[in-house]
Amino acid sequence: MNNLVMNFLVTEGFADAAEKFRNESGTELEMDLATIADRMAVKQAILDTNPQLFFHLQQQRLIELIRNEKIVEALEFAQQELVPRVEENQSFLEDLERTVALLAFEDPYNCPVGELLNTSQRLKTASEVNAAILTSQSHDKDSKLPRFLKMLILSQNQLDEKAVYPRINDLSKATLEDPAT
Repeated sequence: MNNLVMNFLVTEGFADAAEKFRNESGTELEMDLATIADRMAVKQAILDTNPQLFFHLQQQRLIELIRNEKIVEALEFAQQELVPRVEENQSFLEDLERTVALLAFEDPYNCPVGELLNTSQRLKTASEVNAAILTSQSHDKDSKLPRFLKMLILSQNQLDEKAVYPRINDLSKATLEDPAT
């Protein structure tokens, strides 16, 4: 019974209560309490502050149900979880319609919205989650490298009009090339 109570406290993110319960009951923790705070920060970043991301996570869950051919479960999930979100925010309607349209085709992989079943859709959702986590931790959500590369290209293009200089022509090698050669 103590293990069940501890599991509830840890799963639901009650780190302080889990620590006190551990001290009083002698029940061992299955995970580090520090991870609870991390999970709760992620949960807040996703659920409390970003309804669009939460919708996209739920949409991805619906896509996975459709991918696994759990049609009845997919319809119930869409009705219970996604329709109320659309009622709150009409901007989600098009995404929901596109996703539910997968159910209308015998071969959803080869239909007009079949790209939703591609790995790229999963990666898109994962990137959105990653960006929310980074933002919640006060980090940049985008890598600086692409920005610096664009600045380098722009700077070189502007400098080309004014001077001859060693430049980087192949960004993958990042070697300076002598303009005389």
